[in-house]
Amino acid sequence: MLKRAFITYVRPLVEYNSVVWSPYYKQDVEAIERVQRRFSKRLPGLKELSYEQRLKFLGWPTLKLRRLHTDLIWCYKILFGLVHVNTDHFSNSLQIRLEVMALSYINSFYQQYSVIVFLHSACC
Repeated sequence: MLKRAFITYVRPLVEYNSVVWSPYYKQDVEAIERVQRRFSKRLPGLKELSYEQRLKFLGWPTLKLRRLHTDLIWCYKILFGLVHVNTDHFSNSLQIRLEVMALSYINSFYQQYSVIVFLHSACC
């Protein structure tokens, strides 16, 4: 019941419009992640587990990974014209920066994903 309450009421508030405001300072990323960390620690039977173990038990990704996933989806939509972005107000360099940003996100995502797959295969 509490798990569903968090997913329904808390996580949307933390992730609202994250494509626009997605934090990049370490202290901001940690502050947002702290919300999920504290909540998961208060669930019955999970207090003694580490944060990573709690996430694995609950089947939740980190909020940072969820933001990265959302950013990748939006980069894909922008690059393939699925979302209209009015670039008349921007220079041509904006499109190049968006493409570079998308490639950077994709590279970062695959690096994190490969580490997760490796760790999962090593322990299981």
